Amino acid sequence: MSQPALFDSLPALAGGRSLKLAFVLDPLAGLKAWKDSSVAMMRAAQSHGHEVYAIDAASLAWRRPDGEHAGGVAGEAVHLHLRADDRDWFRETGRQRTALTAFDAVVMRKDPPFDFEYLTATWLLERAEADGARVFNRPGALRDHSEKVAISEFPQFAPTTLIARDPQQLQHFIDEQRDVIVKPLDGMGGSRIFRVHRNDPNRNVILETLTEDGRRTIMAQRFLPEIARGDKRILLIAGQPVPFCLARIPKAGETRGNLAAGGTGVAQELSARDREIAAALGPVLHRRGLLLVGLDVIGEHLTEINVTSPTCMVEIRQQTGFDAAGAFITAVEHACGLD
Repeated sequence: MSQPALFDSLPALAGGRSLKLAFVLDPLAGLKAWKDSSVAMMRAAQSHGHEVYAIDAASLAWRRPDGEHAGGVAGEAVHLHLRADDRDWFRETGRQRTALTAFDAVVMRKDPPFDFEYLTATWLLERAEADGARVFNRPGALRDHSEKVAISEFPQFAPTTLIARDPQQLQHFIDEQRDVIVKPLDGMGGSRIFRVHRNDPNRNVILETLTEDGRRTIMAQRFLPEIARGDKRILLIAGQPVPFCLARIPKAGETRGNLAAGGTGVAQELSARDREIAAALGPVLHRRGLLLVGLDVIGEHLTEINVTSPTCMVEIRQQTGFDAAGAFITAVEHACGLD
């Protein structure tokens, strides 16, 4: 397919200055270049003529300024040359501890879990932001948007849902809805997601395990049979929807469409309902500093709002030709004033 005309309001770099872009990531050795959206973004940044640096999130630190040190938030910045070979996809061409304010933009792409270390990273990135660094997605917005609880702000699009830790409420919800999906609020990649029927003999132990005997809040949602046609990932870039989503279709015998759980990704054009959801959420989330968002939609319903490290860019480009990673870099250029 040809790439649709989209993001025309986001000017591509055309003879403008080169940017220094830092990507805050998990360790490079663990990234799977053949499918990783962060790698696709870094390749796109290089193809746009920018300098690309990787910073392991574990190296972020703040230091009080004194007579010998400028202070502020810095990280171990690895200067990269990106290669097309997915088996040998980068060369390190330099390494130096660098203040985040030295970069034109910092892109936060560390994967969940959203644990205390992730929370600490947002605090450090917010300090860098206060000193003048541009950070995408904004650290305060990352911290304030639970990827599952965030759907409660848009109940008109959500399926029947309960967010609670009280076992009695959860049990009543299962009795009422009869067929339910339960999952932790901090899960990713389909981990610890259970489908529970009203007469499931394991329902008590599932709830006890997920809630840790009523000590942890979880999400319960009415089971949506439309999952058989895929759990759609819709990407929003600068508030605008990418025209293709990736429908992650569960493998036989599964109810989870996550690619990490064996689902198959099939790219497809957005439906009218997909566009309605994207049009309602896109401007709101963009105003909050969320440059890249991944909406999860099953059938007609919004089930999650992913803001930490949305993915599926590689699969969408392979199947449709639409370069979402390039569109994201164009959005970063626009945010940095390259008009």
